[in-house]
Amino acid sequence: MPSRSVRPLTPGRWDDFETLFGERGACAGCWCMFPLLGRKAWEAGKGRGNRRAMKQRVDSGVVPGLLAYEVDEPIGWIALAPRETYPLLERSRVMAPVDDEPVWSVVCFFVARQHRGRGVTVDLLNAAANYARQLGGRILEGYPVDPDKRAAPAFIWHGTAAAFRKAGFEEVVRRSPTRPLMRLELR
Repeated sequence: MPSRSVRPLTPGRWDDFETLFGERGACAGCWCMFPLLGRKAWEAGKGRGNRRAMKQRVDSGVVPGLLAYEVDEPIGWIALAPRETYPLLERSRVMAPVDDEPVWSVVCFFVARQHRGRGVTVDLLNAAANYARQLGGRILEGYPVDPDKRAAPAFIWHGTAAAFRKAGFEEVVRRSPTRPLMRLELR
């Protein structure tokens, strides 16, 4: 099996991010901006505008997530940051806070088609836990999908509950039949 590694998205890795996300910006011109914007602003920026906004974030020194590599090829992405970074979470009944504990949130995954089903998401979650821990995080939280049947990748950008379980996360609340809120204590 080729060597796999995970690295923060920095300005020097922007070309790898673009390679992974491709012309479509991963899915529908998102460029992983949906969790950061209101729907109206996200729609207005679809494609080039969202790409430009993410590039500005990265160029400003913000690390919006981590890239997975197989040897030197970018194969996967996970977006994470302190929960307050994502307005999407504040507007959601399903992803509403469980308590007043400060948490880091995992809000998005993207894995290149040919690498899906090979444990990339679990590797990204493990790396995200290490990254958040290094930056003082005590809890890592995710909002995966727990589908009752096979779902198209475009609908599981939050990840799957099965992958979160494999990475050691535990369900803490379920406000929707298919959407558990899961946490990992970062000791």
